[in-house]
Formats: sequence, C-alpha cells, structure tokens
Amino acid sequence: MSEDLFAKVESMKEAIEASAPEDSESLEAFRIRYLGSKNTIKPLFAGMKEIDPSRRKEYGLALNALKQLAEQKLKHYKEQFTAQTDSGIFSDIDLTAPGIPIQIGSRHPIDIVMNRIIEIFRKIGFGLAYDREIEDDWHNFTAMNTPEDHPARDMQDTFYIKGEGNFLLRTHTSSVQARVMTSQKPPIRVIAPGRVYRNETIAARSH
Repeated sequence: MSEDLFAKVESMKEAIEASAPEDSESLEAFRIRYLGSKNTIKPLFAGMKEIDPSRRKEYGLALNALKQLAEQKLKHYKEQFTAQTDSGIFSDIDLTAPGIPIQIGSRHPIDIVMNRIIEIFRKIGFGLAYDREIEDDWHNFTAMNTPEDHPARDMQDTFYIKGEGNFLLRTHTSSVQARVMTSQKPPIRVIAPGRVYRNETIAARSH
C-alpha cells in the first residue's frame, strides 16, 4: 500500500509538470484541481496513516514538494497571463488623450422659468416651502374655504386615491401654505413651487 501511494505522488508530480495552461480559464481549472478546497492532493495527505512509520517523513516531504510545485506553477502562469494582458490590451492606449465628452442635455424650459422665479423671490426675502404631493382633503380644500359642493371636489376634476382616508393628488400648492401657516408663527413670507395634478383635458387654455 505504501508503494502505491508513493507511485501516486510521483504520477501526480509528472502530471503537474506536464500541465501547460493556455489561458486564464485553463489556469483556474488547474488551480481547482490541485489547490482548490477539494483538490486531488488532499486524499494523498489522508493516506499518511497507511505509510510505514519508517517512511512517513519521506512521504510527507514528497507531498509538501508536490503542493509547492503546483503553487509555483500557478504563480508562474498567473504572472505570465497578467503580463500578456497588460502588454496586449493596454499598450495601444494613449492615457494622455482627452476623454469623450458626456452629453448632459439641457434644462427644461419649465425648470428654467421656475428657477428664475425662485431667484427673484429669494432676492426680496421669500423662503421656499416644499411638502407632500399626496394630500388630505382638509389641507387641499377645506383649509382653502372650498365649499363641500364645489365642482373642484368632484372626481372629474381631482385625482382621488383609493384606500383608507380621503387622500388625493394636490390640485395646487396652497396646501403647502396651509401647512406652513399651521406650523409657523407670523410673519410668514414663503413661496411654494412644485407639481400639481388636475383631472382635466389637456388644452392650451388650461395648460
């Protein structure tokens, strides 16, 4: 049995020496076979108990040399493939060349006008107020003294949200002003820019 294990070590040594990975994939296969978590050298270490005590040192040295041979070969080919990649792929790249400019587009006309309006009001002392776009009925209508039977409260004019509570997509930013007035003490000087939502047909007059 001892001779069989020594023969296996020698046979594996010859196989490792004969291995010549051609690319990164075959090198990875070599690593998995001889140095991976389930490599083919491990079972030979497990056979140490079957070796004659007088030859265990010799067997252990042979196994260590076998593992080192696999590690050296892996390192050699890894360095070789890395050098080939560096010289083959990057040698023609001019690192001093200017980059390709990124097309970032332009500002939307509405944004341009909105920012201009905000700038003007800021210069005369107004602050900005932002708040939720999904609003409750009280802040959107009742706080604005909108009567219960006002047409603006109808489904055909307002986007209501199904579910618990009476919520909707705000129809104006006056709801933001209502929240500011209930949370801040006068004097109050703010503008409330932002999106609003109305359930109406798109037309030049209304849009």
